[in-house]
Amino acid sequence: CRGAAMSDSQRILDSIRRLVRFLRINDRASQTQVGLSGAQLFVLQELGRTPALSLSDLAQRTMTDQSSVSVVVTRLVDAGFVTRDRDANDGRRLVLNLTPNGRAVLKRAPIAPQERIIDALERLSAQDRKRFADVFVRLVEQIGEGGGTVPMIEFDDARGKRIKSPE
Repeated sequence: CRGAAMSDSQRILDSIRRLVRFLRINDRASQTQVGLSGAQLFVLQELGRTPALSLSDLAQRTMTDQSSVSVVVTRLVDAGFVTRDRDANDGRRLVLNLTPNGRAVLKRAPIAPQERIIDALERLSAQDRKRFADVFVRLVEQIGEGGGTVPMIEFDDARGKRIKSPE
């Protein structure tokens, strides 16, 4: 019986390694192709799909918290890919929009790896998704990583780098 448990543990660990490798490779490819981290590309693609989102709406659509998505948005604003504008219908509200440079980058950008993961999760049955979420959350909690704010997925080579707006 222990052999079967080790086999399942190995399968899980291998799958986690493959997922991390997938994210790293796609993050590097995104940086090489368009100069954006995977997280920045994910945010840009969501804004391309739905313009004039508030930061709160964007956080919800990217399935992350507001403070994490705010860091990514600030980098995109500083690089000239996104603007913060007053909402035409409610001047108290700020909305995010792509600039012409942001739209140009999106045209040549690969699909964000997070999009591929979300699509794959959505293809699972609701029951399988719930079971996977419950077990995976429990696993993460058992290794001591269950609390606190979770930043968007970015790798070391993406941190601290200033992205540059194309000329």
